Amino acid sequence: MAFVQATIDHIVIWVDDQLRALDFYERVVGFEGVRAQEFRDGKAPFPSVRVSPHAIIDLAAKASAPRVDENFKVPGTSGHPVNHICIALPYADYDALRKRVEAEGGDTSVGIENSFGARGYSPRTYYFTDPDGNVIEARYYDEN
Repeated sequence: MAFVQATIDHIVIWVDDQLRALDFYERVVGFEGVRAQEFRDGKAPFPSVRVSPHAIIDLAAKASAPRVDENFKVPGTSGHPVNHICIALPYADYDALRKRVEAEGGDTSVGIENSFGARGYSPRTYYFTDPDGNVIEARYYDEN
């Protein structure tokens, strides 16, 4: 059997304050907001940020979790943060992100060397948290 090749379209993370989260992911992480103005204008239920041309992260309000449980008909699955999200960046962006996170008071001291991921082994990674406690891993790959 051949394996299906797919891409991740979106990931939903739970946040206490959607505008605070949007600001963090735009200003600190450097992702572009998606439907940000529509959200601010009350025309979209949540904002998102673009990770790549084909993937976004939705910033869902924790307060909406009970309604999401009802809609999915799987009680207890909503409102829980994921273990972590990993973003792969070119080295210059990886280094610049570390500096922005640290300038905001974030801790990037925890990391792994030779960490395996979707494209093989990354020489070095680091972890940090967003304002809602979601853990983000940043990594780069050698482009040899």
